[in-house]
Amino acid sequence: MKHTYNIQGMTCGNCKSSVEKYLSEINNVTDVSVNLERGEAEITMSSHIDTKVFQKSLPEKYILTEKNVFTSVEPSSYEIEQEKSKLQQLKPLLLIIFYIVSASILLHYKSWSWDSFMLDFMGLFYIVFSFFKMLDLKGFPESFRMYDPLAKKVPAYGKVYPFVETGLGLMFLMRFEVNIALIITLIVLGITTIGVTKTLLDKKSIRCACLGTALKLPMTEATFIENAIMIVMAVLMLLNIF
Repeated sequence: MKHTYNIQGMTCGNCKSSVEKYLSEINNVTDVSVNLERGEAEITMSSHIDTKVFQKSLPEKYILTEKNVFTSVEPSSYEIEQEKSKLQQLKPLLLIIFYIVSASILLHYKSWSWDSFMLDFMGLFYIVFSFFKMLDLKGFPESFRMYDPLAKKVPAYGKVYPFVETGLGLMFLMRFEVNIALIITLIVLGITTIGVTKTLLDKKSIRCACLGTALKLPMTEATFIENAIMIVMAVLMLLNIF
């Protein structure tokens, strides 16, 4: 018999290999095929094996659930717990954005200027987010190419992306060639947002690489919103300049 399961927590080829290895070692499992992009595992077994057995065989970072299982209208305790877990995972991202917004406001509260606020917000946003990516320059490209269209086709793009963000952050904070930085922002984040939107519409369970691999953040609507905010700010600033 063959069953398909959803697996959350896989971010790279090594994760795929590890999951296949752990699942293959279970008694009565005859074949395991893992699809990294879809976050699925197709398991062939000689006799029925409970889902809990599969979950126990995997490290805690991976969450395995049955695919296409009927659920009642009322949310189950498991679903509620999953929602709480997602909010807990997003807590670092929300805190970082809160501090960036607060710092940008404090820099200009005495002589308020929307243009200066947006430039400093965008500059701090890039500097802070690139810092987390820099913590794992080897692992970031693998996670990033899971959803960014350009990084999928050009692996080198994922390797230089953290440095591109750092450069853009410095350009905004130093007010150096701001119009060029804004145009690059629209291109770079526009491409990423296309990939994020497709991932969300396909309901893929993958990890967001916006804060590198140091923090385990799920790909959610929050990722789309943070990109959208930056894109809107870039458009507004370009309209003011031109």
